[in-house]
Formats: sequence, structure tokens, C-alpha cells
Amino acid sequence: MPESVDAVEMQAALLRLRRTSGLPVAFGGLLSDSRHARIAEVNGARTAALRGLVISSGSGLGGKSMALSRPCAVTDYRSSRHISHEYDTAVAAEGLRSVVAVPVVVRREVRGVLYGALREPLTLGDRTFDAAVAAARDVEQALVVRDEVGQLLAASRTEPDAAPGAAGAWEDVREAHRELRALMPKVLDPALRDELLAVCGRLAAATGTREPGAREVRLAPREIDVLACVAAGATNGVAADRLGLRPETVKGYLRSAMRRLGAHTRLEAVVAARRAGLLP
Repeated sequence: MPESVDAVEMQAALLRLRRTSGLPVAFGGLLSDSRHARIAEVNGARTAALRGLVISSGSGLGGKSMALSRPCAVTDYRSSRHISHEYDTAVAAEGLRSVVAVPVVVRREVRGVLYGALREPLTLGDRTFDAAVAAARDVEQALVVRDEVGQLLAASRTEPDAAPGAAGAWEDVREAHRELRALMPKVLDPALRDELLAVCGRLAAATGTREPGAREVRLAPREIDVLACVAAGATNGVAADRLGLRPETVKGYLRSAMRRLGAHTRLEAVVAARRAGLLP
């Protein structure tokens, strides 16, 4: 995955952390290997001292948080006896005193670390801790989505080459198409969304079912999302859960898609969408 994906998700989490906690400085980064995280994103800093800093597991406040896989905080960084002090120069250059660090943990694996900080030695309260943990959860969810997207993209590069008539293979293609479309609204990075749209288009065209001379039908993205779920046998309620919508909203999208496709039933709509090259 491109670095811009990491940057977009991390920037959004740090901005949320500052807004919800009132902390003037937030920064963080993902692991570059099993033991080191690089501070790639900084929000609210006055200097460049923190950017690019490599944090080792067990070292400093963030390294301690990574090693213990839990949030850690100090009221006065430079005088704390509970952490090592490899990064004092950078911390002092930015004038940070009270700091909280929260690990980014995905499926029990530490993937990064987020920090929030004050320039005064004040005790951080529960509201600050909750905001820092919530920001880390945002990044965790984004990484889960990114991992799933990566797996589906890898699978999609081979599945469309399956032999015609291989029913099981085409069902895999259709399931990958549905899952990719369901994940798309959760992806913040526009370049990655464009890649997902391109792959979805490739999967939809893979079956070669669009009839020559058939009129072109245009559906809204959410209408296609709903039809992809319906094609997999989902009820309106299940489709709503998968897409993060209300059942009434799903019903509205389905009704609109059926009207555009000239279909009178859910099955007719799926068949018409496949004939139009909108679904695999």
C-alpha cells in the first residue's frame, strides 16, 4: 500500500485527538519493522524535532507503551523516573512536558503509536486518555480495512482469469466485488479509492455478460453496493449491516436501482445489472 494511505489515516486521527482532548500537540507513526516506529505525522508542533524520530520498543514513553501494549503517560517527561530518556533532546526542543502515548494494536499485534502532549507539567485526566485511545482505535480500524483491501486486491488479480464455467471461482469473484464495494466508504485515501473502483470495474466486466447493443445504464455507487449484497443473497437488513446503512435506506436504493434497470423483482435487478456490466 502507498505511504499516502498511512498519512491520511494518521493525520485524521491526530486532528481528532487534538480536537477532542484539547492537547496542543499530537504526533505518531506506524512500525517500520517488529520493534521500531517512525514518527511520520506531527500536528501542532512548533519545530521539526519530532518528525522522523525512530522509536524503539521499550525506549522512552512511546517505546514503553509499545512494549507493554497499553497506554502510558508521564506528568513531566524530562524528570520522569519511569521511562528511559533516549529522546529527551527532541522532546525538549519541542518544549513538551506532560505526554500520553497509546499503542495502535491490530489483532494483538502492535502496529504503531500515537502521542498527545502539553507544554506544561500537568496531570492528564480521563478525558484525555479516552480521546487518545479513541484516536488510536481510529487508526486500528483503518489498518484493518487496509489489510482486508490488500487481501481482496491480491485475490482479484488472479480470480478473473478463472476458466469460464468454473462456478466456484466466479462466486469468489462476486464475493470479492461485494466486499470491496462495502469497504470503499471506509477508505479515506482518494488514490486507494480510485484503485478500488478500477478493480471493481474489472471484476464486474470479468464475466463478459454485457449484451452487445444493450442500452447503457448508470447507477449510483450505493445502488451498486446494495445490488452486490442482494446478489450474494443478503436481505435488506443484512445489506444494511454490511454497508453501515439503515434498512429503509437500503430499500430506497434498491427501489431506485430496480426502476433504472426496468426490473420488477430483486432477482431481475441483479440479472439486469450483470447484463449491463455493473456486477460480475
